[in-house]
Amino acid sequence: MTLPHDAGCIFCKIVKGEAPSFKLYEDDLTFAIMDINPFNHGHALVLSKGHYANLHEATEDSVSAVARTAKKIAAAVADAVKPDGINIVQANGQGAAQSVLHYHVHVLPRRIGDNAKLNWNLTPGDHESIAKLAADIRARL
Repeated sequence: MTLPHDAGCIFCKIVKGEAPSFKLYEDDLTFAIMDINPFNHGHALVLSKGHYANLHEATEDSVSAVARTAKKIAAAVADAVKPDGINIVQANGQGAAQSVLHYHVHVLPRRIGDNAKLNWNLTPGDHESIAKLAADIRARL
């Protein structure tokens, strides 16, 4: 199987063994590593082996494989570092703070009070507006 590759992408270089990493796991479609800029102890990344800039470009097989590997890595991280919880985070585009344009997910161990900026307050939305938007989104599926 030939997967797309970008010679200038740091994650592609890691997958090919051309750049160093703290490798955790590898299969045909995924490659898991420790994040070298960790938010919390145990922060890991699951990379698609194929180069896709984001979720929208990734193949369904790659998305499924990354999700399966993220589940496996999350279980191992939870066992190793005993966090209070784990976020599985996937960012698409600059507005979502995606820093490397290569499809990947973060396995992010959380500690109560760690002050991660991923949380938001639960504030009820306008149900009429939500219903209209839901109809618009359903029509696009």
